[in-house]
Amino acid sequence: MNETEKLTVGALFSAVLLLAPGFLLHEAPRFPGSLMGGVLGIAATVLFLALLIYVPVKRAATPRRRLRPAAALSFHIYAGVVGALLGVLHSGHSYRSPLGIALMSTMFGVIGTGFVGRYYLVHVGADLREQSEKLAALRSRYAALEAPSSRDRSVRRLVAAIADLEWAIARRDVLKRALSRWVILHVGLALAMYALLALHIWSGVYYGLRWLP
Repeated sequence: MNETEKLTVGALFSAVLLLAPGFLLHEAPRFPGSLMGGVLGIAATVLFLALLIYVPVKRAATPRRRLRPAAALSFHIYAGVVGALLGVLHSGHSYRSPLGIALMSTMFGVIGTGFVGRYYLVHVGADLREQSEKLAALRSRYAALEAPSSRDRSVRRLVAAIADLEWAIARRDVLKRALSRWVILHVGLALAMYALLALHIWSGVYYGLRWLP
């Protein structure tokens, strides 16, 4: 994970979050069934299907696999976020159908849990390691003191800093454990999203594609 990837994915993720509530300002109920809306929907579907490439690549045991897991994961992330962006544009901000609302909700859940697992938890883990190193250094300083007195102002500041770090580490550790099951939620939401996507495509074909001649 490099800075370029973090900035790019962060920008795309922010764009999805900013576009999603666009129905407050704009709504185009007929756009999803138009030619451009259909193209966007098909493109989003193709990307959502393509991101499944990561699953067999991740589980492949052979060392001669052509696609590296890191490259497959990057493609998985980009395809998911761009697919969600296209999905929002395809909707035309027309959130009236219960099926469409459920599909959009699970889609946001999938990319949200993916973002948490790929970026936020990594950030929390890095902060925990940094704070643990600082705590160890402060404890070493305290242990090296000769007959520390609670009346000494510098000793009180040192003890207070140790207590603050211990509290911060405990809080972050609780947060990290709470979010550590993100994969289970991510996979569960993904399965629901694909089921709803299949139903959405079937209903579109069944009731007729308006952009076809």
